[in-house]
Amino acid sequence: MPTETQRAELTEDDLALLKQGVGDKSGRPAASAAAPAAGENGEEIGNEPQIATVMTYFEEKGFGFLRPDGGGKDIFFHISRLHQGQSTELVPGAKVAYELGMDRNGKIAASSVRIVPPAETPA
Repeated sequence: MPTETQRAELTEDDLALLKQGVGDKSGRPAASAAAPAAGENGEEIGNEPQIATVMTYFEEKGFGFLRPDGGGKDIFFHISRLHQGQSTELVPGAKVAYELGMDRNGKIAASSVRIVPPAETPA
């Protein structure tokens, strides 16, 4: 253990850990105007629902990834954010509606995930 007096400055190692989501997050900068505004539970506030396709879902781990229909990077989702539908419906190719939010580590994730029922064919 160092015998020097502790400094209030963060070392490069401390900063690297903070970037990884480890340690004290009190020094995290405030969200920018471009970043979505999130609620206390990491859910998005006032966000328009988006449609995506389930790419993978690991039932034993309770998470998976969605591919937005509008294009872009795959979005992480956790089973705790499934608000309508059953986990058994989260199969590759299934359509879901979701809102963008943040997980507990401050990373982009899907919130308010809802299974979209298959379109009914007109009679």
